[in-house]
Amino acid sequence: MSTNTKFRLKGKGKDSYLELVLAFPLASIRGENHFAAAQDVMDRLLKKNRLDEGELLYLDALSDLVASYEDEHHAIAPASDADMLRHLLEAKGVTQADLHRKSGLPKSTISEVLSGKKPFSRQMIRKLSEFFHVDVTVLAANL
Repeated sequence: MSTNTKFRLKGKGKDSYLELVLAFPLASIRGENHFAAAQDVMDRLLKKNRLDEGELLYLDALSDLVASYEDEHHAIAPASDADMLRHLLEAKGVTQADLHRKSGLPKSTISEVLSGKKPFSRQMIRKLSEFFHVDVTVLAANL
């Protein structure tokens, strides 16, 4: 089957791409051993100082296949509200008292969220989003 496309690899890029495909074909990941082998191929490519066009194209495609497998078989649950707030405080170097003073959030509410007794409210998400300069969707994962 021949298709006429404007996208074509030429020269060394075409050669390296084809060599990689022959050594490790681009196909849906079918199990943990295949997954581990794909990760090894990616690691070897990422350790190279420079990749040519063919290697970059291959790595991009293989990364998509690995990510798809990971999403289906190694899904990571969203962080709890307490973990998220703890991370933001640590990353910004802010104390609970600083957050209270600068955001207007009650100290008790901050403590209850950090202890896992209370989830984020919509109002709290809005204030935290403004304070930490993050998108509200980052904080609203558990709503």
